[in-house]
Amino acid sequence: MRHRPAEVGLAVKRLQHRHHRALSRALAPLGLSLVQWDTLRHLHSNPEASLHALAVLTFQTDQSFGSLATRMVDRGLIERVPGPGRAVRHRLTEEGERLRVAGQELADGVVDVSFQNLSAEQLDQLGDLLDLALGPDPAD
Repeated sequence: MRHRPAEVGLAVKRLQHRHHRALSRALAPLGLSLVQWDTLRHLHSNPEASLHALAVLTFQTDQSFGSLATRMVDRGLIERVPGPGRAVRHRLTEEGERLRVAGQELADGVVDVSFQNLSAEQLDQLGDLLDLALGPDPAD
């Protein structure tokens, strides 16, 4: 069966929406929203990232991420540290790291359920195909 690009795009979007709903439910008992956990995850991978870099990684505007970061600082999940010049960098706190780890375990379970019907080979193939489809960003 041939799949039209629009159908494949819609299927990717539906799967992403399913993941977002399931992750939001799974993270709620930790007191985290999906975007908060995503911030913790990206900050772990990109220590001392700038506000702008974190906004890009989490699909937020600088302004909306600034508000989110302020709330996360107030909760003790991240801290702001001086960077070069006037730059401000962000860092995980111990509590932020604890919640990141707990959230990662939950996220792994959600994603594992989504792909449980695929063999390891099929999952690798899907990953390769998505990498190929993503290619370089034409906006860059």
